[in-house]
Amino acid sequence: MAPVIHPVRTTDDMSAATTVVVIGGGIVGLSAALVLVERGIPVVVLEKGRIAAEQSSRNLGWVRKTLRGIADAPLAIEAERLWQGMAERTGIDPGFRQSGIMYLARTEAEAAKHQAWLTSVAALGLDSRLVTGAEIDALVPGGKTKWHAGLYTASDARAEPTLANTAIATAAIAKGAVVVENCAVRALSMAGGRVAGVVTERGEIACDQVLLAGGIWSRRFLGNMGIGLPTLPLAASVLRTTPMEGPSQIAVGASDFSFRKRLDGGYTITQRGALFAPLTPDHLRIGLRYLPMLRAEWANVRIGLGRPFLADVALARRWRSTAVSPFERVRTFDPEVNSGLIDEAMCNLSAAWPVFNKARIAQCWAGMIDVTPDSLPVIGAVDKVPGLTLATGFSGHGFGTGPAAAQLAVDLMTGEPPLVSPAPYRPERLLH
Repeated sequence: MAPVIHPVRTTDDMSAATTVVVIGGGIVGLSAALVLVERGIPVVVLEKGRIAAEQSSRNLGWVRKTLRGIADAPLAIEAERLWQGMAERTGIDPGFRQSGIMYLARTEAEAAKHQAWLTSVAALGLDSRLVTGAEIDALVPGGKTKWHAGLYTASDARAEPTLANTAIATAAIAKGAVVVENCAVRALSMAGGRVAGVVTERGEIACDQVLLAGGIWSRRFLGNMGIGLPTLPLAASVLRTTPMEGPSQIAVGASDFSFRKRLDGGYTITQRGALFAPLTPDHLRIGLRYLPMLRAEWANVRIGLGRPFLADVALARRWRSTAVSPFERVRTFDPEVNSGLIDEAMCNLSAAWPVFNKARIAQCWAGMIDVTPDSLPVIGAVDKVPGLTLATGFSGHGFGTGPAAAQLAVDLMTGEPPLVSPAPYRPERLLH
């Protein structure tokens, strides 16, 4: 069962023409729409299902700078700044709280990796620091594990995915954006060698530019155009507890669990050290590109072969703009919860902080993460298709960096000075 998103009043009325069409109503697409209307640029957001119904509402809600690579850290820093002003900007509290994030190290080797990261980002002036086991006990009391050290960033934060997307969408609509749900984009329409509009299941909309922010669906959309975007799906299983007294407001990540306090008084918990990879034909097509990243970042990926493989085979890879698209056949991708990972998360966490033995699970869900070979998103123009810009492939970081990534994409579309250097995210590094 997916998290319940606070409802947004969208529209069924589509304009015949606009300036920008955004494909995808997740946090990046909605944030881009907000930036566009604030700059006086007409925009229509088209979502094949319900807004933020996939990973944008299913993520952990962490907003962090900690452990970002040096090339990616500026985007995270700008995202934090934008999150700080989100309640005032939208008129709705998105649950943003700078209550800190801490990564725990059981061993000296793990602590050394944290120290190496601190050294790599020293020039950025972050408030991140190594803390001792005694400091961990003071900051997150009640634990039974003897931790070697922790990497703590007091200014890191959290927000509520089920509130934040609603806040951003509501503000964008109030300022003039058009948001249409249950309307899939089947294809782009071209004229004179550049984008001239989009073909939807309800008809065509003329536009000057298109922003593709389709998450795990972006690869299939581009593939229909003969453009290869290497992204693979990884499923994360998550649970939330009923309201309870817990050890801290600080969000905590260890090698085999994580938890963070929720605005409703409960906790969001996952098995941080393991993700599930439901095998699909794409794993056979492009999987070898991921071997270096798997060794470095996702060593504990659980692999399964079953219904997802057959379901993916059944979805078309190529289709005409007059035909029903895969996006109409699957309005919302709702992966199965991996109960084994849920059990592991609760067992590992309860052993470390026994107070969680008293936790009552209120809900479990799973979300699908679109992962690139270098774990960095693709943000920028597609040279082969003038008028098309991408903001996708966020590799599990889309919620935290979403507002900044969206602004960067809009900057690049409109010729404004970019919020941060777009070089790490250039599409040509991955597209083929």
